[in-house]
Formats: sequence, C-alpha cells, structure tokens
Amino acid sequence: MKVSVLQENLAHGLSIVSRAVSPRSTLPVLSNVLVATDEGRLRLSATNLELGITCWIGAKVEEEGSTTVPARTFTDLVSTLYDKQVDISLNVRTQTLNIRCGASNTDIKCIDAQEFPPMPVADIKQSVQINVADLKEMIQQVVFAASNDEARPILTGVLVSVDGTGITMAAADGFRLSVRKAQLSSPAPKPVNAVIPARALSELARIAGDGDQVVHMILPPGRGQVIFRMRDVELVSQLIEGTFPPYEQIIPRRCETRAVISTSAFLKACRQAEIFAREGSHIARINIKPGGELQPGVVEISGQSEETGYNQNVVEANIEGDPLLIAFNVRFLREVLDVIKTPNVALETTTETSPGVVRPIGGPSTDNEFLHVIMPMHLGS
Repeated sequence: MKVSVLQENLAHGLSIVSRAVSPRSTLPVLSNVLVATDEGRLRLSATNLELGITCWIGAKVEEEGSTTVPARTFTDLVSTLYDKQVDISLNVRTQTLNIRCGASNTDIKCIDAQEFPPMPVADIKQSVQINVADLKEMIQQVVFAASNDEARPILTGVLVSVDGTGITMAAADGFRLSVRKAQLSSPAPKPVNAVIPARALSELARIAGDGDQVVHMILPPGRGQVIFRMRDVELVSQLIEGTFPPYEQIIPRRCETRAVISTSAFLKACRQAEIFAREGSHIARINIKPGGELQPGVVEISGQSEETGYNQNVVEANIEGDPLLIAFNVRFLREVLDVIKTPNVALETTTETSPGVVRPIGGPSTDNEFLHVIMPMHLGS
C-alpha cells in the first residue's frame, strides 16, 4: 500500500471512526483502525463488534493494500503532524506502516487486515431514506429518554418504526417517554420495526453531516444489524433483541389542566430550581394557577433542599382548566425543554398522580410530531 492524503482529512476521518474502537478488548485487532485503499479513496474502519464506523477520505493511491493500525497511536500521531500532505506506505512482510510528513518519519507496527472483522455490505436499493437534518433532530429529541440500566436492555434502545412515508422514534426509561414522528421524502420499500441502541444513534447524530444530505437506513435480512449509509460515512450497529413495551398505553388521552408557557422562561426556571432540587431527589413543585379576567395565569416552579435552601420562579402562562399542584423530576423537565425548538410549550396534566405531557407549540408543523410523557413524583408534605 502506498497512498498520500492531506493531514486535515486524515485527522478528521480518524476522529469520526475512533469512537467505535474497543479500548479494552481481548482481541488486539479491535483496538486498531482498518486502513485500506478503496476505489481511489482511503477507507478507515473501526468496530467494537456492537458498533462499527467507516469513513472514506480523498487520497492519491499509488499502490493498493490494507492493514490495521493501533488507533490511539495513529490518532495521536496524526493530530501532531504538520497541516501538509501525509505519505503512507506499508511493508507487507513486516506489517509496518511508514508515515512521512514534512520532517517527521514514523514506523508503526500493525496487525494484518485479514484479522479485522468483516463489515456488512449495504444494499441501498432496500433502504429507508431520511433527510439528515430531520434525522439528527429526531435522535436529539428521543435518545436522552432511553435508560442507562443494563438490567433492562430493551429500554437502552430506541424503537424505530417505519410504515409507508412515516417514521417514528420512541425511547423510555420507566419514568419518562419521548416520541418523535416525521415524514419520509419517499415511501419505504417495506415496514421496519427495530430497537437500535441509543448510543449508536447518538454517534450517528455526531458523525452525520449537515445540509440536504440523505441518510440511507438498511436492515439486512436475518443479520440483526442496521446500517446507516451517508456520502462518506457508514455506521453499523447490532440491534437489541426483544419486544419494546407498548408505549402508546401510557400516553394520556385527555387532560384536565393545560398550561402554555414560554419555553425559554420555563427552561430558565427549571435550571434554577434544579440547583436546589438536586440535593433533594430532584423534586420540583409545579403549581399551576389559572388567571382571572384581569390577571394572567401563572406557573410557579420551585426547588428546595434542607442543605442549600429554596428557589421559586413565577412564569406567566395561558392556562385552561383547574388549578393543580404537581411534582416532577426537574432534571427530566430540563432535559426535554433543552431539545424543544419552538417558542412555547404546553404542559398537560390531569391529577397530581397522573403523568404529565410536554408538547411543543408554535412550530412549523401542525401535526403532533413530538411529545414527552413524564411520571409525577410524590409531593411529600
């Protein structure tokens, strides 16, 4: 193998794939990055057997070839090279990679590419096509609600359902639920129902480009995997086996009290309440008080702890229905408000022991694209 690449492109490619490297693996090759020539470009791949990321970068290829390079050594070296052309050549017999850039000359010991796990080949004809901006926003609005508890693996994933021209993502951890819907630009070739690890989707959102790029989602039959293919990047993830809980059952069908509040004011109030509530189980009291003919309704958000003190914010709101005092985990409230882009949100409640629903208000779309359900907490005395 003999190739030349720009240092900037090589560093960028390594930053994309390095998150899939397995740092503590019994297989030494999983701590390496596959470096291979591929149709006039340089292909970089890394995998931990659950998640695999591949990136293609522009290169001048003089000789074809491939090897696997220790990821940390290679990444650290490339980041310190001059912003110039990097010349890479492989001694196949000794599996040594020579890297030259400016006055720098380095030899790195490698492992034969044949030991690297094969990556699945994507059949784009059977793909679901999603606009990259829509996909990134969908992921952002659901992954935070997925569980970190490995005791219930199914809840560490996100349910992705595709039917016709509609796609839905749902995540829950037993205390909250996030559901986001969107329309596809073209109909899906067949229905999809898969649980994808939340970590894999977070990585996808990190490495996906911007603009009008299209992401192809492919589920190879019988492989238990999902492939996301973009122009220069591909991500492969194992699916989570099992049946996702029927989340529709916990979405309240009606509400007794509905408060429409400024998103930014509500978020600021929750951030302040969290400073005090984090010492006391993250409990924030939400006191919803409808207004009269002459005064507006208000929502009082308060957090307190015996150690640090007490904080209260009063936010004006447009309130329909009865007054209600309810308690929520303030971190959960803050996290959902963080991912809502609309100027206002609706907080829909029924009783102090029933789930609350948060919905964006005033966005470009009128149908119920996003909703978030939060279980209430015990009010105490």
